[in-house]
Amino acid sequence: MITHIVFFKLKDRSPESVRKTADVLNAMRGQIPELLELEVGIDVLHSERSYDIALITKFESLAALEAYQVHPEHVKVIEHMATVRESSVSVDFES
Repeated sequence: MITHIVFFKLKDRSPESVRKTADVLNAMRGQIPELLELEVGIDVLHSERSYDIALITKFESLAALEAYQVHPEHVKVIEHMATVRESSVSVDFES
């Protein structure tokens, strides 16, 4: 099992903007066969070091993660995130 986690800091950190972006991420649910689990979390602390949104996804294998990366539904999300994110960081690990 591969877990892929991404944290996003948005340019516009207003609650409306954060919610809209979380909705875009959640819209992948059920659209990508390789995507076994998807969880989107919105930060509640709003500290200086906080990121606004966490995306946690799970895949059967690295090959499945690679297929997800180029899937048309994920590509749409990448395009949206490129316009709204200030920065992002990620980690991928095997369990």
